[in-house]
Amino acid sequence: MSLSEILGSVIQAGMTSSSHDRLKNSLGESGGGGLLESLSSMLGGAGGGLGAGLGGLGGLLGSVLGDVEKTVGGKQNLALGGLGALAGALLGGGRGSMGGALGGGLMALLGAMAYKVLKGSGTETSGVPIGLAEPKTEAERQGLEQHAELLLKAMINAAKADGQIDESEVQRIVGKLQEDGIDRNEQQFMIMEMQKPMETQQLIAAVGGRPDVAAQVYAASLFAIEVDTPGEKEYLNQLEAGLGLTPEVTQQIREFVGVHPA
Repeated sequence: MSLSEILGSVIQAGMTSSSHDRLKNSLGESGGGGLLESLSSMLGGAGGGLGAGLGGLGGLLGSVLGDVEKTVGGKQNLALGGLGALAGALLGGGRGSMGGALGGGLMALLGAMAYKVLKGSGTETSGVPIGLAEPKTEAERQGLEQHAELLLKAMINAAKADGQIDESEVQRIVGKLQEDGIDRNEQQFMIMEMQKPMETQQLIAAVGGRPDVAAQVYAASLFAIEVDTPGEKEYLNQLEAGLGLTPEVTQQIREFVGVHPA
């Protein structure tokens, strides 16, 4: 089972009506500059012309990428291909089944976002943000798959904050999986996950106290809900506290994603 492919299909389908707008905001399409523009520009166009301007994040992300390049051994190892696929799919250029690339793009986006926000808040960070470096070994590929599963479960759990995911939403997402060639066993996995009761404490435990993963789980959750009901707001408060994230960090993530206070 490829969890990154399932994650990509779910992202392309959108778990809420605002999912794509929030991803576009994170990528910088809304006009204020974003991670994609900054990454592409600072890598000298290595991202295939995905954005020419540094935007407001250039300085901070420049230091992030400097750390990454030292650790992984060069710019060519950064996962820009997935970011390009994600941008193309969301901004009008994507078509057909690109699940694995889209899932990888989302993980790269969330990894860079988490690193930037945590470093800006003074939180101790080390190593390469998971998802931002291309895996070199089977162990690293398996680690990415486990991370994709965690993000997928975070989105599904958040979508249940106001109760169960209704049957029409289940069928819409399963329809997208079918369209993308996801097999029946994997479709059944998704159906079972969407029909389970909430597993917030298990999700928090799976993060293992890692601040960078906690920030990614919180951000992924914002892509799955509208944040316009008491239940959703309470869930995010519970997630923030359980993950050990400060209000400063979660507010910066919300600004990145484009979730504004009611």
